[in-house]
Amino acid sequence: MGMSVTISAASAQDVEQIFRLQYLCFQSEAELYGNYRIDPLTQTLSSVREEVATDLVFVARLGDEIVGSVRGAIDEEGTGRIGKLCVHPRLQGHGLGTRLLRAAESALAGERAATRFRLHTGERSEGNLRLYRKAGYARVGDTTGEDGVRLILLEKEAAAPEFVASA
Repeated sequence: MGMSVTISAASAQDVEQIFRLQYLCFQSEAELYGNYRIDPLTQTLSSVREEVATDLVFVARLGDEIVGSVRGAIDEEGTGRIGKLCVHPRLQGHGLGTRLLRAAESALAGERAATRFRLHTGERSEGNLRLYRKAGYARVGDTTGEDGVRLILLEKEAAAPEFVASA
């Protein structure tokens, strides 16, 4: 019988696994752009530790193994910024990226009162762009990252909280 993947908030004990997973997952992006200086590959372990301590970070677990991760933070304008969404290559295409994205959106809206969500991906990252469009994101611009990669900026409005009547 197979194990199911669970999504939960990351803890300080998860930092090293997140760090290693991120490095593995973003190799294909670096190869796509011929640029191994992209932020997820140059980020330090201490920086990941700081993000886990201050941001909303979620992980996908298969047993004891972390097989996916995403970060969320709120900016001064109330925009939830989502980043570094990654899923282990052997588990891609099974909806884990969508589940992690929803977890980040839900927490940013519920815990940090985000009014909209913003994220970015490389312009050649067709799989990522497909995932984000399917999740309701629309292109709002583009920019060039510090590493020289051309990025597509995407946004969507946060859904209004559902009203639940009680008797």
